[in-house]
Amino acid sequence: MNEKQRLENTQVNPSDKKSAKDYSKYFETVYMPPSLKDAKKRGKEEVKYHSDFKIDEQFRGMGDGRKFYIRTYGCQMNEHDTEVMSGIFMALGFEPTDSVEDANVILLNTCAIRENAENKVFGEIGHLKALKRERPDLLIGVCGCMSQEESVVNKILSKHQHVDMIFGTHNIHRLPYILQEAYLSKAMVVEVWSKEGDVIENLPKVRKGNIKAWVNIMYGCDKFCTYCIVPYTRGKERSRRPEEIIQEVRHLAAQGYQEITLLGQNVNAYGKDFEDIQYGLGDLMDEIRKIDVARIRFTTSHPRDFDDHLIEVLAKGGNLVDHIHLPVQSGSTEILKIMARKYTREQYLELVRKVKEAIPTVSLTTDIIVGYPNETEEQFEETLSLYREVGFDSAYTFIYSPREGTPAAKMQDNVPMEVKKERLQRLNAVVNELSAQKLKEYEGKVVEVLVEGESKNNPDVLAGYTRKSKLVNFKAPKSAIGKLVKVKIIEAKTWSLNGEMIEEVAEVK
Repeated sequence: MNEKQRLENTQVNPSDKKSAKDYSKYFETVYMPPSLKDAKKRGKEEVKYHSDFKIDEQFRGMGDGRKFYIRTYGCQMNEHDTEVMSGIFMALGFEPTDSVEDANVILLNTCAIRENAENKVFGEIGHLKALKRERPDLLIGVCGCMSQEESVVNKILSKHQHVDMIFGTHNIHRLPYILQEAYLSKAMVVEVWSKEGDVIENLPKVRKGNIKAWVNIMYGCDKFCTYCIVPYTRGKERSRRPEEIIQEVRHLAAQGYQEITLLGQNVNAYGKDFEDIQYGLGDLMDEIRKIDVARIRFTTSHPRDFDDHLIEVLAKGGNLVDHIHLPVQSGSTEILKIMARKYTREQYLELVRKVKEAIPTVSLTTDIIVGYPNETEEQFEETLSLYREVGFDSAYTFIYSPREGTPAAKMQDNVPMEVKKERLQRLNAVVNELSAQKLKEYEGKVVEVLVEGESKNNPDVLAGYTRKSKLVNFKAPKSAIGKLVKVKIIEAKTWSLNGEMIEEVAEVK
């Protein structure tokens, strides 16, 4: 065995300066920056499916005596990615910590969907510089969706040299290799794949709590809405095999989880990439509803892919909850066309009609962007009227934020900021009005609540959510945490409900 082979097959102690020096003689620092041009491609390359993930023996013990800290920004997918990275860290021997001061490795798992999210991350990167100065052996990493953007990587390279590693959304399973390279290299390690990621099964996970769990069923998005960076940062749509998903859900049910949310950037496009079977989200939900778990949800769906079969399955009820998040983004057909949403106002309303006809008790929530390039006052008014016509329970509302590399970023942003803010205020007034009306209807009624823990504002009060995802606060013994209970609603607020527990309806399995 030559010297290079010996180094490749030997676990390297990061604190051993001689070992690090020897290693660096034979291996160049990993430097694979992202390319938006490459990320736009949707080629015919086969997505590889790996079901045999394991930690290489050379990395065992890498984290002994060390602690890791992950700060997560953004959506449920990022939260789930953090669970996976935590699992890998702990398999390497690291221990988790809630304090950056105690951490030996700090990761910022980032979101790229809005400018404000990026600003927060760069602010945090700046704050960590002093900590790195005090503790040079500390590793600082940036991962997640922002890492898939060329402009972000270039900004970190030029202005934030204290960052040790940057890696993207497709190569989380490579974390042990990236950590080792970061320990041994004097230069910043950049490993961001612009090619499509593979599907990796059997990744370790450290889930938050034992009440609710996320199950990723697919990756990526092919919709290319003109405002959205996600198709570039998360790649093309790749679905997990149904048998792997069903096995994971069964395992979670056996562990006592009461609620499972199926995740995907465009979750109801699930299965469209399968070439050997005809199998979609409706088929998957129809099988999962037979598993003994109290509640099943899914997010986030695109109206274009919400088919009749899925509606038919959801109407069967049972553990399939009657709450659907269905982003509309705008109530104007003209703006929807500019957004490349590929449906009209009328088509969206027809979908809503079919859903309500099949599931009369359904609760609908949505996402809306105001101030899109070229949005007129009349078009904004169409959004307000659609919101009232649908009767949404609530909405996530946003001022349009241009993302570099998207088609919308090249459009003239011709709606003044003061107009955008004024429209957002008017929209939020309608959202708050309808939310208060919907919640008022709960007063005096008894609802089923999954108790998640203590209220954020009062440790003597417990908090949980209904099947329709309504937050309920009520007094009850701590033994109710993790259980399904019946609560009588005594007061409705704008965004939450207050009640009193009547009885317990189910034990944790």
